[in-house]
Amino acid sequence: MTPFVAEIVGTFLLILLGCGVNANVSLKGTFGSQSGWIVITTGWAFAVYTGVVVAGPYSGAHMNPAVTVGLALSGDFSIYDVPHYIIAQFIGAMLGAFFVWAIHKDHFDATEDGNSKRAVFCNAPAIPNTFLNVLTETIGTFVLVFAVLYFTDATLMKDNSIIGLGSLGALPVALIVWGIGLSLGGTTGYAINPARDLGPRIVHALVPIKNKGSNGWGYSWIPVVGPILGAALAAFLSMWLQ
Repeated sequence: MTPFVAEIVGTFLLILLGCGVNANVSLKGTFGSQSGWIVITTGWAFAVYTGVVVAGPYSGAHMNPAVTVGLALSGDFSIYDVPHYIIAQFIGAMLGAFFVWAIHKDHFDATEDGNSKRAVFCNAPAIPNTFLNVLTETIGTFVLVFAVLYFTDATLMKDNSIIGLGSLGALPVALIVWGIGLSLGGTTGYAINPARDLGPRIVHALVPIKNKGSNGWGYSWIPVVGPILGAALAAFLSMWLQ
């Protein structure tokens, strides 16, 4: 599997399972309907684990443009590979979101609230506040990328392969994402990944959904800009501390 394909597949699995747990909790009539925040954060952690296990040996399993940019800025990843990694991540994210919609179509039809339907695909703030929403996404992504930069060489990725712990080598990433969701995710939904939010948001805009509400384009730049800022901050601070 080439790195490009691996990033597509890994990000596809991330979004299929991650937006899948959103659908299970947010949509009417599923067995997991209204089961709450713990289910969502745990489902996203397992989604990260699955994607990293599959893609890690081939691409390093970035599955996130912010991670790719952070690793490139810190010198741990070739800047020339950044564009095709990000393209692959968006392809995978959009494919994952499409299949979540297809699987849950009956439940989308049964759900009246447009905001609940959009929440399957992308984020919205609990309390709109542009500065604090950007700050939240920046800090959440900073935690993710800063931690990744510290365990990359010792534990997980070397020459685009998971070493040392086999499949368990993916566990630290999943635990970090789980922790971010539990501790920092309640205000914005913790996108911490431009492809994770923008890719599915585009799919939400394109697919036919009964009584579809707003796509939330006015907020859509925050889960892109915040994570990139957080990744850059993590990279620069990591280099300064070395």
